[in-house]
Amino acid sequence: MNQSSHISVDALMARIGTEARAAARALALAPAAAKQAALQQAARCLREQADAILAANAADMEAARAAGVTGSFLDRLLLDAGRVAAMAEGVETVAALPDPVGAVRARWQRPNGLVIERVATPLGVIGVIFESRPNVTADAASLCLKAGNAVILRSGSDAFRSAEAIAACMASGLEAAGLPATAAQLVPTRDRAAVGAMLAGLGGNLDVIVPRGGKSLVARVQDEARVPVFAHLEGVNHVYLHASAAPAMAEAIVLNAKMRRTGVCGAAETILIDAGTPDGLLATIVNALQQAGCEVRGDARVQAVNAAVVPATETDWMTEYLAPVVAIRVVDGLDAAIAHVERYGSRHTDAIIAEDQAAAERFLAEVDSAIVLHNASTQFADGGEFGFGAEIGIATGRMHARGPVGVEQLTSFNYRVRGTGQTRP
Repeated sequence: MNQSSHISVDALMARIGTEARAAARALALAPAAAKQAALQQAARCLREQADAILAANAADMEAARAAGVTGSFLDRLLLDAGRVAAMAEGVETVAALPDPVGAVRARWQRPNGLVIERVATPLGVIGVIFESRPNVTADAASLCLKAGNAVILRSGSDAFRSAEAIAACMASGLEAAGLPATAAQLVPTRDRAAVGAMLAGLGGNLDVIVPRGGKSLVARVQDEARVPVFAHLEGVNHVYLHASAAPAMAEAIVLNAKMRRTGVCGAAETILIDAGTPDGLLATIVNALQQAGCEVRGDARVQAVNAAVVPATETDWMTEYLAPVVAIRVVDGLDAAIAHVERYGSRHTDAIIAEDQAAAERFLAEVDSAIVLHNASTQFADGGEFGFGAEIGIATGRMHARGPVGVEQLTSFNYRVRGTGQTRP
């Protein structure tokens, strides 16, 4: 790439950042009704422009097939009538959520009469860098806008045409509601220099970055970003079957956690089975997974119950397969299970199956993951399932946002102090 093209991309991104900052100031003051109307109109546009969106996606799909990409990638890229309708419904769901901006999260009065409130405020300008899922365009934009933020969307090259058609509807909704269309901008270039400009913070105009994509993208963003990042690198998720686990429940949850959708970040990758579980449960779990089409890799005790089990290596305990492959280990008690999760987990999502309430409470308290579940599938690691309407991603860091990042997590706060003339002695 020549130097002049870098300069033009830098100038483009600087302008986008400046426009987004101005739009964020306007959106922060926008009435809840205006934001709701913008999202409702955007949803209508998605339905009305479904044919145009599908045509753009067909062009993306054709180019992806010509490039020889994998079937799982094509599935993430594909839009059909049902997926476009689901996008529109998702935007409407976000539109109907309570407006978080201005919500008083806490209020107290000091002995000197000062009244202090902690009030939710927008984060400002959010950058979203995503790869092959064009629906992220609508999901991310609707969540950011609902929380009073401007958003800069950078689509992967493979989904660019689809994202462009979807982003046009988001801008149309904003304009129809009298809000600045620049509050939701899709970066209009496939040049990779645009990503570097976003990671550098767009001259102070970008407040947060959210990467949505594969491990290499997330790792680059976490390594290079000069602004805060909401993301998770891997979902090495565990389901631990305690000695008190009810066998039928355990089997159902394990199958769902692993096999409902193997390519999502909430899929279970390691199953820990307590040595004290009922006789035969280990064999039942292994057989059920194999019959569902899952390759099982296990330690010596797991191999002993089924000859088709592949010997697990040290690497298996720390691998996010995102495929019908699972690692199973037999552990000697709750302490051993927690120690395994602590050593090999990614602090994303972990579950315990147990009838022993005390054991469950220990697991919930001691496993330091963004999401910890008792007697439920790890596949509930999803903002929609949490009642957030949607999510912009899952965050595994400990600062600000953790777990599904929904509308409330896309706000910050300030303190508003009201006095009657107090001065400090």
